[in-house]
Amino acid sequence: MFREQKIKIGDYYINYLKVGNGPRNLLFVPGAYGSIWTNFKLQVEGFDREKFTLVLWDPPGYGNSRPPDRDFPADFYERDADCAYELMKALKLPTYSILGWCDGGIVSMILTSKHPEVTEKLVIWGSKAFILPHEIAVYDKFRDLDVWSDNLKNPMLELYGEKFGSYWAKWTDNAIYSVLKTREGNICSDRLKEIKCPTLILYGEKDPIVETMHASYLQTHIENSRLYKYPKGKHNIHIKYAEDFNRRVQEFLLQP
Repeated sequence: MFREQKIKIGDYYINYLKVGNGPRNLLFVPGAYGSIWTNFKLQVEGFDREKFTLVLWDPPGYGNSRPPDRDFPADFYERDADCAYELMKALKLPTYSILGWCDGGIVSMILTSKHPEVTEKLVIWGSKAFILPHEIAVYDKFRDLDVWSDNLKNPMLELYGEKFGSYWAKWTDNAIYSVLKTREGNICSDRLKEIKCPTLILYGEKDPIVETMHASYLQTHIENSRLYKYPKGKHNIHIKYAEDFNRRVQEFLLQP
């Protein structure tokens, strides 16, 4: 029913899916090692494809945008943001709203800050703009896949096989520590003032990865933003509460 395609963007062959024929264009940005189907299956199936045109993609080195395998230079978030921007240009979609989860939220904030002329609205969840030194312990804990929920772990193992454990260790070692070392913990906090479009921030209050202060910080520092919290939600609120999440986000995106 859904047909993925590949397109050359810079040095990469990017795997993407375009569905729907609605007048409002949406770009979905997955989290670390995420892909179209591991992250957004329930959004592909649940969003109104007569009101929206959805573009979902696997960032460089993730999912089916391989080879090559993923690497993590100091500017990997900016690289993904630039790649997403070029993808939408290549698809001839000049304006769109951006939806990003976890690392994808970071990429979405950077893309929005760099190109406000293309961004209509922004939706982010499970994301943050900085890392504090004590949070390294959280990432070290989740290096062990045994502590992951099956809802998060199993789709990744299906996609990457047994190598996923080593892939995830590479993300932890390179991505997180490079941010702390080269940027003193700043991921994109200096860019938030450049985000002017209406922004919806969603947060699961029991998220074991992202502390609640991050959601409050984003709301405080992004102009024209609002925050909605799921009291019992964890990191994957778009999966656990898909029906409510899809309804709430679509209502926000349809508001004039």
